[in-house]
Amino acid sequence: MDLRLQDRVAVVTGASKGIGLAVARTLAEEGARVVAGARSAGGLAALPEVTAVVVDLARPGGPEQLVAQAIEAHGRVDVLVNNVGAVTPRTGGFLSITDADFEGSLQLDFLSALRATRAAVADMLPRGEGAIVNVASVNAFFHPDGLVADYGAAKAALVNLSLALAQELGPRGIRVNNVSPGPVETDLWLGEGGVAATVGAAAGIDPADVRAGATAGIATGRFSTPDEVATLVALLASPRTANVTGANYVIDGGLVKTL
Repeated sequence: MDLRLQDRVAVVTGASKGIGLAVARTLAEEGARVVAGARSAGGLAALPEVTAVVVDLARPGGPEQLVAQAIEAHGRVDVLVNNVGAVTPRTGGFLSITDADFEGSLQLDFLSALRATRAAVADMLPRGEGAIVNVASVNAFFHPDGLVADYGAAKAALVNLSLALAQELGPRGIRVNNVSPGPVETDLWLGEGGVAATVGAAAGIDPADVRAGATAGIATGRFSTPDEVATLVALLASPRTANVTGANYVIDGGLVKTL
């Protein structure tokens, strides 16, 4: 299927690895002109067709810089994918989570997307078209977990903002949607210092057992892959889904069992 993304200008945040890298690659394969931002080029070096921008997206001005560079290079932004994010499992419980922890999560997981969206929308509005896709998380709404309370709160804020913006911007040609993954085969979950390793160390068990415990509740019996998430993001970025806005698509292998 042709997603009609040829020559569309797409900005992707947090694109050096994991889901973001898969999104950048998928959009480029569909013919989009991709400008991808992250604190390091990372895996983007293997995608010469993608313009990599080294930028701290948690810093005020960072997301705006990324969008500005895309506009400078290509004259506009048609698609924005707010993917950047990170999670630190709080194995010490709620009382161990400081104000600084919450502020850090809000800066990276919510405010970075807000700032990028503000900059992109300012460019989209005069043309009356655009697509914004936010990579949220099932932690925003499904059995909120004290282990990731600050992360879940930030992602919930992102989903809530998206719904409000979809209502405001829909009549002006700009669509805003969310993709909420469950566990994904990325460093966030499986890498050194990831969820499995951190929880395993705190509980005195092997990280593989932590993964097995998480997988046990998934109907398909496995984590999603970054490419699977990227496919859903690309579809929502496409004009083929032009009447989809204010939606939150879950990709979790059947982890969420309620409507």
